[in-house]
Amino acid sequence: MGRRLVPLTLDNLPDLPERCRSCVFWELDPVSGEAAVKAGTAALEKESWISAVLLDWGSCGRVVYVDEVPVGYVLYAPPAYVPRSTAFPTSPVASDAVQLITAFILPDYQGQGLGRVMVQTVAKDLLRRGFKAIEAFGDARWKEPACVLPADHLLAVGFKTVRQHHAYPRLRLELRSTLSWKEDVEMALDRLLGAVQKEPALRPL
Repeated sequence: MGRRLVPLTLDNLPDLPERCRSCVFWELDPVSGEAAVKAGTAALEKESWISAVLLDWGSCGRVVYVDEVPVGYVLYAPPAYVPRSTAFPTSPVASDAVQLITAFILPDYQGQGLGRVMVQTVAKDLLRRGFKAIEAFGDARWKEPACVLPADHLLAVGFKTVRQHHAYPRLRLELRSTLSWKEDVEMALDRLLGAVQKEPALRPL
């Protein structure tokens, strides 16, 4: 089973899950976001946001492909580009961190380690760009896929709580202390991907 994590661009934006292509929960402040949804311009606003971040800051996401089928994505950017983050009770995201905004994997592909691989790929990108940490708002009462990531999932892939909250804790992953990523991210990814590919049930017929 071939896996690829490709930088998000305007060209592969249509490969995001349908409901995510026009979701501007994070990209606009609450008032502007509601207005865009009512006006039917949310998809255009999403495209405009991604274009602006790409031009101003650079890569801000990855699309995950399994056997050339898009199965998920992850989105991240400095908090200055994420207006909704200021509305959270545990804001602000630290100035030395990039915000892990959101991520999603299709149900049929969950439980295969893709979430951890996505976080490692983001960490690899940000380490190369000189950032110290990733922070994210978690949903402590998560029940179904939504714009805010489940806090339990973030904890499972290495994040630590830096500001507790009954509903929306803020979590942080220190990149400098992430075991083996800084020295040998490529080898770690190869081991993960190789281990999955060696499972007989996942081999193509």
